[in-house]
Amino acid sequence: MKNIVKLMAGMVTLILLASTPAKATENGLVHHVGEDGVHYLAMQISDNNPQKMTTVLNVAANVTQYYQSIGEEVEIRIVAFNAGLHMLREDTSPVLERLNSFGQSMPNVTFAACGNTIAGMTRKEGKTPPIVEIAEHVPAGVVDLMTLNEQGWTMIRP
Repeated sequence: MKNIVKLMAGMVTLILLASTPAKATENGLVHHVGEDGVHYLAMQISDNNPQKMTTVLNVAANVTQYYQSIGEEVEIRIVAFNAGLHMLREDTSPVLERLNSFGQSMPNVTFAACGNTIAGMTRKEGKTPPIVEIAEHVPAGVVDLMTLNEQGWTMIRP
Protein backbone atom coordinates (compact mmCIF):
# COMPACT_ATOMS: atom_id res chain seq x y z
CA MET A 1 0.00 0.00 0.00
CA LYS A 2 2.84 2.43 0.87
CA ASN A 3 4.42 1.83 -2.54
CA ILE A 4 1.16 2.66 -4.30
CA VAL A 5 0.85 5.90 -2.33
CA LYS A 6 4.47 6.82 -3.13
CA LEU A 7 3.93 6.01 -6.82
CA MET A 8 0.79 8.12 -6.94
CA ALA A 9 2.52 11.02 -5.18
CA GLY A 10 5.38 10.82 -7.66
CA MET A 11 2.97 10.83 -10.60
CA VAL A 12 1.13 13.87 -9.24
CA THR A 13 4.44 15.69 -8.80
CA LEU A 14 5.47 14.92 -12.37
CA ILE A 15 2.12 16.08 -13.71
CA LEU A 16 2.37 19.32 -11.73
CA LEU A 17 5.92 19.96 -12.89
CA ALA A 18 5.01 19.20 -16.49
CA SER A 19 2.09 21.62 -16.36
CA THR A 20 4.12 24.45 -14.79
CA PRO A 21 5.87 26.87 -17.13
CA ALA A 22 9.65 26.42 -17.07
CA LYS A 23 12.50 28.72 -17.88
CA ALA A 24 16.06 27.55 -18.53
CA THR A 25 18.86 29.72 -17.15
CA GLU A 26 22.44 30.23 -18.28
CA ASN A 27 23.73 27.73 -15.72
CA GLY A 28 21.46 25.01 -17.10
CA LEU A 29 19.02 25.02 -14.19
CA VAL A 30 15.36 24.84 -15.09
CA HIS A 31 13.14 27.10 -13.03
CA HIS A 32 9.43 26.50 -12.79
CA VAL A 33 7.54 29.75 -12.57
CA GLY A 34 3.96 30.86 -12.23
CA GLU A 35 2.01 31.93 -15.28
CA ASP A 36 2.96 35.50 -14.46
CA GLY A 37 6.69 34.68 -14.57
CA VAL A 38 7.09 35.03 -10.80
CA HIS A 39 8.50 32.30 -8.54
CA TYR A 40 6.49 31.56 -5.39
CA LEU A 41 7.94 30.10 -2.18
CA ALA A 42 6.11 29.46 1.09
CA MET A 43 7.93 28.47 4.27
CA GLN A 44 6.62 27.44 7.63
CA ILE A 45 7.99 28.01 11.08
CA SER A 46 6.24 25.98 13.75
CA ASP A 47 8.99 25.59 16.35
CA ASN A 48 10.16 28.05 18.99
CA ASN A 49 13.75 27.49 17.95
CA PRO A 50 15.96 30.52 17.27
CA GLN A 51 18.20 28.54 14.91
CA LYS A 52 15.24 27.44 12.78
CA MET A 53 13.91 31.00 12.73
CA THR A 54 17.31 32.24 11.58
CA THR A 55 17.43 29.51 8.94
CA VAL A 56 14.02 30.52 7.57
CA LEU A 57 15.17 34.13 7.28
CA ASN A 58 18.48 33.06 5.71
CA VAL A 59 16.68 30.96 3.11
CA ALA A 60 14.35 33.86 2.29
CA ALA A 61 17.30 36.23 1.89
CA ASN A 62 19.34 33.78 -0.19
CA VAL A 63 16.44 32.91 -2.51
CA THR A 64 15.65 36.60 -2.96
CA GLN A 65 19.27 37.42 -3.76
CA TYR A 66 19.54 34.53 -6.23
CA TYR A 67 16.49 35.48 -8.26
CA GLN A 68 17.42 39.15 -8.19
CA SER A 69 20.88 38.23 -9.52
CA ILE A 70 19.34 36.56 -12.59
CA GLY A 71 16.74 39.27 -13.11
CA GLU A 72 13.71 37.31 -11.99
CA GLU A 73 11.04 37.95 -9.38
CA VAL A 74 10.22 35.82 -6.36
CA GLU A 75 7.47 36.15 -3.78
CA ILE A 76 8.14 34.53 -0.41
CA ARG A 77 5.65 33.99 2.40
CA ILE A 78 6.72 32.85 5.86
CA VAL A 79 3.85 31.36 7.85
CA ALA A 80 4.24 31.10 11.63
CA PHE A 81 2.02 28.88 13.73
CA ASN A 82 2.14 26.82 16.89
CA ALA A 83 5.30 27.61 18.90
CA GLY A 84 6.82 29.18 15.77
CA LEU A 85 4.58 32.19 16.32
CA HIS A 86 7.19 33.41 18.82
CA MET A 87 9.19 34.45 15.76
CA LEU A 88 6.58 37.14 15.06
CA ARG A 89 5.97 38.20 18.66
CA GLU A 90 7.36 41.60 19.60
CA ASP A 91 7.96 40.43 23.16
CA THR A 92 9.57 37.01 22.59
CA SER A 93 11.09 36.98 19.10
CA PRO A 94 14.79 36.12 19.10
CA VAL A 95 15.01 37.53 15.56
CA LEU A 96 13.04 40.76 16.04
CA GLU A 97 15.77 43.09 14.81
CA ARG A 98 16.23 41.04 11.65
CA LEU A 99 12.46 40.92 11.05
CA ASN A 100 12.34 44.71 11.13
CA SER A 101 15.18 44.78 8.61
CA PHE A 102 13.26 42.41 6.33
CA GLY A 103 10.24 44.67 6.49
CA GLN A 104 12.33 47.55 5.18
CA SER A 105 14.62 45.84 2.67
CA MET A 106 12.69 42.86 1.26
CA PRO A 107 9.17 43.80 0.22
CA ASN A 108 8.88 40.47 -1.64
CA VAL A 109 8.89 38.62 1.71
CA THR A 110 5.64 38.59 3.67
CA PHE A 111 4.81 37.09 7.04
CA ALA A 112 1.61 35.43 8.25
CA ALA A 113 0.66 34.92 11.89
CA CYS A 114 -1.77 32.10 12.70
CA GLY A 115 -5.00 33.34 14.26
CA ASN A 116 -5.65 30.00 15.94
CA THR A 117 -2.28 30.17 17.67
CA ILE A 118 -2.83 33.80 18.66
CA ALA A 119 -6.19 32.82 20.20
CA GLY A 120 -4.59 29.93 22.10
CA MET A 121 -1.79 32.14 23.43
CA THR A 122 -4.34 34.79 24.40
CA ARG A 123 -6.32 32.26 26.45
CA LYS A 124 -3.18 30.91 28.09
CA GLU A 125 -1.56 34.27 28.85
CA GLY A 126 -4.71 36.29 29.54
CA LYS A 127 -3.83 38.93 26.96
CA THR A 128 -3.30 39.11 23.22
CA PRO A 129 0.35 38.59 22.29
CA PRO A 130 1.91 41.56 20.49
CA ILE A 131 2.58 40.60 16.86
CA VAL A 132 5.00 42.56 14.66
CA GLU A 133 3.35 45.07 12.34
CA ILE A 134 4.74 43.47 9.20
CA ALA A 135 2.83 40.23 9.86
CA GLU A 136 -0.58 39.63 8.38
CA HIS A 137 -3.05 37.86 10.65
CA VAL A 138 -4.57 34.80 8.96
CA PRO A 139 -7.34 32.63 10.45
CA ALA A 140 -5.22 29.45 10.41
CA GLY A 141 -1.56 29.12 9.45
CA VAL A 142 -1.86 25.58 8.13
CA VAL A 143 -4.88 26.53 6.02
CA ASP A 144 -2.87 29.47 4.64
CA LEU A 145 -0.10 27.04 3.64
CA MET A 146 -2.59 24.62 2.10
CA THR A 147 -4.14 27.43 0.06
CA LEU A 148 -0.74 28.57 -1.18
CA ASN A 149 0.14 24.99 -2.11
CA GLU A 150 -3.12 24.65 -4.04
CA GLN A 151 -2.19 27.85 -5.90
CA GLY A 152 1.11 26.30 -6.99
CA TRP A 153 3.51 27.74 -4.42
CA THR A 154 6.61 25.70 -3.60
CA MET A 155 6.44 24.60 0.04
CA ILE A 156 9.59 24.37 2.20
CA ARG A 157 10.06 23.64 5.87
CA PRO A 158 13.69 24.46 6.67
